[in-house]
Amino acid sequence: MRARHVVVAGGGIGGLTAAVALRRHGWRVTVCERAAALTGVGAGIVLAPNALRALASAGLDPGRWAGDVLPGQVGLRTPDGTWLRRSDDDELSTRYGLSARAVHRGFLIDTLAAALPAGVVHLGVSVTGVDDAGDAVAVRTSAGDLRADVVLAADGARSALRGRLFPRHPGLRHAGEAGWRAVLPGADPPVRQAVETWGRGERFGVVPLADGRVYLYATAVSGPGARPVDHHAELTRRFGAWHSPIPELLDRLDRLDPRDPDPAGVLHHDFHELAAPLPRLHAGRVALLGDAAHAMTPNLGQGGCQAVEDAVVAAHLLASADDVPTALAAYTKARHRRTTLIARRSRRVGELARLSHPLAAPLRNLAVRATPRALSLRALDTVFGWQPPSAPAPSPATPAPVDVEEQR
Repeated sequence: MRARHVVVAGGGIGGLTAAVALRRHGWRVTVCERAAALTGVGAGIVLAPNALRALASAGLDPGRWAGDVLPGQVGLRTPDGTWLRRSDDDELSTRYGLSARAVHRGFLIDTLAAALPAGVVHLGVSVTGVDDAGDAVAVRTSAGDLRADVVLAADGARSALRGRLFPRHPGLRHAGEAGWRAVLPGADPPVRQAVETWGRGERFGVVPLADGRVYLYATAVSGPGARPVDHHAELTRRFGAWHSPIPELLDRLDRLDPRDPDPAGVLHHDFHELAAPLPRLHAGRVALLGDAAHAMTPNLGQGGCQAVEDAVVAAHLLASADDVPTALAAYTKARHRRTTLIARRSRRVGELARLSHPLAAPLRNLAVRATPRALSLRALDTVFGWQPPSAPAPSPATPAPVDVEEQR
């Protein structure tokens, strides 16, 4: 029997997870990544319990490679160091059966890519269009045309394929904020708390990564296109008087060695999200996943986690499907409502966090502190408590990778 062929547009977290999951079920896979290298420079990612379950269901056991759980207290503080809300690992582990792990995005992408054989991922190859003929898809790429049974568009927030499938959709909108990201080498003493601090219209986050490095991020209310002349000076101006260890970390940030394994320094970017949910996440034999399907603000830390969920659900539904369009319709049904609600919740958290009025911000803090701990945890149940679908047994066949050139 001919192994069915999937073309994945995009070699990010969602695209690579889908590739691994579908190969496990006997599909031939071609991943087309327009960049010249697979990268995740300058940022960490927190793998929440829902993402860890999804990765495990795809045969990727995070317990073996994702390092230790996030250490110590995790929660929210004010600039003077007062705790607004916090929880510890035992509490989260008891509730969800798993505790979050934090890794560098580059490490996660490398781990996913290493689970694929040579010849599956094609770098420097972009998918420029698709022609769905009903019984197959002609995939237009910069290296030639391919023929596939299904296309998974994981080509990011500015997805070209989303624009082709839904040309009347308004696309992205600016979310009213901009952010900074950086990764610091480990230090002695090590950072042992994952904390986000809320000020007036500004936030600062510190996350210790599994490899000993420290992921920093910060946000501020900003219009589109605004760029500080000196990022370190701007961060110091905004956050240099906040509680420890923020000033110390900013001082280390100014002394980043360009020879460091992650030499990106400080990254700065505007926040964008889809202006409205898509009407569906598929069209015929083409499905969108990750940011291409539901670009959201980072306020819940669920962008990458939802991409992983998308990937394993799509793979599960395609694994034994006799009819691809029917399977992708089931994918929309399984994912559309959940991702729409999470994107909406993330937007609301952002609106709350960026309050800057001198009366509104203290009232917000008071409300957060007054919220019962059990209620705060229950609010996360629908996000962290997600369970992946029961997967069919993996196929014993291991199809050969597809040569992009062979189908020209």
